Amino acid sequence: MPNQVKEFNEYRSKMNEKILGDNNKLIKRIFNLDTNAYAAGALDVKTKELLGLVASAVLRCDDCVKYHLESAHNEGATKEEVMETLGIATLVGGTIVVPHLRRAYEYWEALEELQG
Repeated sequence: MPNQVKEFNEYRSKMNEKILGDNNKLIKRIFNLDTNAYAAGALDVKTKELLGLVASAVLRCDDCVKYHLESAHNEGATKEEVMETLGIATLVGGTIVVPHLRRAYEYWEALEELQG
């Protein structure tokens, strides 16, 4: 399972490098805005990542869900915090989010395996 974390991160890094290497000003600004939006401010980084997780699950973006799960994990989010967050996402998004909930749970398990 932890291999899926490695594969996701390697692919994401490779493609981001290619995309940013094309030196498109608009895309670079969007990436920069995204990075800065998740910096600590009135809300701490972990809270922002959990908010990003809710939005990503509701919008049904598996790559985004994985990204926010890993970021939340790196910020010290507990399994209980993540599952509560995903519960809210499922409530807001409806049962169409359930398949993404399953994949999120599986990815969280892979993150935990890497840690421990």
